[in-house]
Amino acid sequence: MSVTVTGIVGFIVLLLLFFLGFPVGFAMALVGLVGFCYLVSPQAGLSLLASDVFFSFSSYSLTVIPMFVFMGSIAFYSGMSRRLYDSTYKFLGRARGGLAMATSVACAGFAAICGSTNASAAAMGKVTLPEMKRFNYDDSLATGCVAAGGTLGILIPPSTIFIIYGIMTEVSIGKLFMSGIFPGIILTILFVITIFILCRRNPNLAPPGARATWKEKLLSLSGVGEMLLLFALVMGGLFIGFFTPTEAGAIGAAGALIIALARRTLSWQGFVNSLIDTTRISCMVFIIVTGAIIFGHFLAVTRIPLEAAGWLAGLPLPPLAILGIIILTYFIGGCFMDSLALITLTIPILYPIILALNFDPIWFGVLIVLVCEMGVITPPVGINVYVIKGVAPEVPLETIFKGIFPFLAAIIVNIGIVIAFPQVTILARSYAVGTKAFARDKSFW
Repeated sequence: MSVTVTGIVGFIVLLLLFFLGFPVGFAMALVGLVGFCYLVSPQAGLSLLASDVFFSFSSYSLTVIPMFVFMGSIAFYSGMSRRLYDSTYKFLGRARGGLAMATSVACAGFAAICGSTNASAAAMGKVTLPEMKRFNYDDSLATGCVAAGGTLGILIPPSTIFIIYGIMTEVSIGKLFMSGIFPGIILTILFVITIFILCRRNPNLAPPGARATWKEKLLSLSGVGEMLLLFALVMGGLFIGFFTPTEAGAIGAAGALIIALARRTLSWQGFVNSLIDTTRISCMVFIIVTGAIIFGHFLAVTRIPLEAAGWLAGLPLPPLAILGIIILTYFIGGCFMDSLALITLTIPILYPIILALNFDPIWFGVLIVLVCEMGVITPPVGINVYVIKGVAPEVPLETIFKGIFPFLAAIIVNIGIVIAFPQVTILARSYAVGTKAFARDKSFW
């Protein structure tokens, strides 16, 4: 077989393994190794396997992932997510649909110290769904807003998807973080507007909650304060240039632990559980990245990325039309694959096309994360939907999927805003670049 045909066969086998439930990272590593051995030599393939595994698990850049995951785990097990929700509920709960609005805002706040869509959905689902059930919220609205709100975990920094995208494309992780801030805020506002419109059209979806006094509102702000403190500590340091993303992750994890110990809200079992969760999630990410690197080397030998880039770039279509094809590809792929696996699989192929079309790679990274947000709540896979199903097993799966469709419309609107007004991705980034003189590591920006 020719090298191109071998690459196509490898893709088919890889997709088959995905559908059979084979672990994503191992599937990519297996296909990449066998394909590389076939095209080059078994000796070269085994040597490449050893070097790729060593490079991935000893990579300094990837150490940022366990730190941010640990920070989110500590925040959950110490009750920060519940205190954040209680605070937002005091301010928004009185309105019809206020509990759902508070959930969306709280998800955005928790995303600012979590970085994972699944963890955000699970953490906030455990806190918010019992409350909305107690106030007789419609199941589709309650579960839909939590599943959609969890997607903010991969858009609002810190985000594991941004970290992996930055490592794979060799673009600044700091710039990616800054670029996700305003699109994340806009999407949170769009979620709140969506809930307001739904409850205005059908008041039976969500009754108004209890009124809180101003004293209760002010006292509840401590729940927001600790989240803002952590976010300011991590992102403020990055914004000004005091430390790199890896250092920011360590500072954030230490900050979350100090707050939890100071409040005496973290039990020994909670600390152990946070370590277990951090280890499990980090190992999963590391294995997926390692598999993607091995598969990427196989693709490089087949020359499929270069040929695909040349073919797409040479189509008699305007760049925005080609971008639309790429977005549609990601949307369809997201319906069947985890967002992290989708990005690690496709970026080696599509990134050269983006460069050939002269699109800003940072802007494209934000855009692709938005599209992947749709994938994590879209059937048939919709991993966040299954996470919420695990939190609320009594709610039928079709009810949860029914509840996410209005929020899908909000994400689509946000994608349109980012495409039409790319400036929203560079507002915070522009200021950060302007302050890079204060950074110890000038290459960070």
